[in-house]
Amino acid sequence: MPKVDHFSRSWTALLPAVAGLPDEDFARPSGCAGWLVRDLVCHLVIDAQDVLITLATPADAEPTVDAATYWKLVEPPTGDDPLDALIPRLAAAYGEPRLLRFHLDDVGSAAGRAARLADPAGRVGTQDEVLTVGDYLSAYVVEWTLHHLDLIAHLPEGPEPPAETLAAARALLERIAGSPFPASFSDRDALLLGTGRRAPTGAEQAELGGLAAKVPFILG
Repeated sequence: MPKVDHFSRSWTALLPAVAGLPDEDFARPSGCAGWLVRDLVCHLVIDAQDVLITLATPADAEPTVDAATYWKLVEPPTGDDPLDALIPRLAAAYGEPRLLRFHLDDVGSAAGRAARLADPAGRVGTQDEVLTVGDYLSAYVVEWTLHHLDLIAHLPEGPEPPAETLAAARALLERIAGSPFPASFSDRDALLLGTGRRAPTGAEQAELGGLAAKVPFILG
């Protein structure tokens, strides 16, 4: 499946997953430590805006990063980052879940259309880096897939991310990690364990071997 299709598939699965949430679920915890579901949805609005901004920021220079090296490994969040602190206040300001749903559907649908219309071979600039549109959209498959898992972390009935985008996100995380996860790990478990969203069991720790000392990989 082409990179743009992975992006579109992951995003078009995440948007209806949010749209279908009952109001009461917006006040439940998400898989992002310290964030409620409403905070996560607000973060997705900002992510969608970032996609639109980046796709409208063409670059002529040679690429400096690809889909894997676009991501930087950072320290786990402490809550001190001003943007992280802003998200819960901004989410609360929406007041009603329907307003968050509307804004995400509005901006998110535009981001999805822009991605489908963009030339994968074109180059864009973001965060002082240059990369192809295809690599930029491929990088976001990890973001969408992980946040889809975050969305349903405490919602047992929530729809899972598509199998093909789970596999694509795992493959990219393994490139970022510089090592494959054990073949016995499902794609879902590899993503959750690899990014610290779930602690490994004793058996999983043993299977990770030398990789156990490197996880979690916090992407920023």
